[in-house]
Amino acid sequence: MHFFVHKRRQTPAVIIVALIDVLIVLLIFLMVTTTFRQQPSLKLALPESTQAQRTGAAEAPPLVIAIDPQGNVRFGPDARPVTIEQLKEELTIESAKKPDLKVALSADKNAPFGQVVKVLDTVKQANTNINVVSAFMKQAAKP
Repeated sequence: MHFFVHKRRQTPAVIIVALIDVLIVLLIFLMVTTTFRQQPSLKLALPESTQAQRTGAAEAPPLVIAIDPQGNVRFGPDARPVTIEQLKEELTIESAKKPDLKVALSADKNAPFGQVVKVLDTVKQANTNINVVSAFMKQAAKP
């Protein structure tokens, strides 16, 4: 008599490591594609206006004068170094071009106070119509 030997089947197993990898990829995909909106804590119904304009939309940007911690004066958007005399000449030329010229003075908190006063005096001497927008800023002047 011949007995038939049954092979034992292995019990099916779930590979957890692969499942976790797939779930992490899905989680990262959902986090990247989701847009996050900040909900205001106070909901306001603001009135609408047909004549509204953004603040400063019609204004020209101010001319920037920066003073670094060593007291060096830099002028214009390219922040080129100038002396007080050159600054006075540049401001006179710019104020002749634009009568309503605005100047933003960005001084480092460690800048010598005497240099800041000299720059303010130079701005006032160049033309009386020049407005100083901001005298001090907490951020350092860009070299």
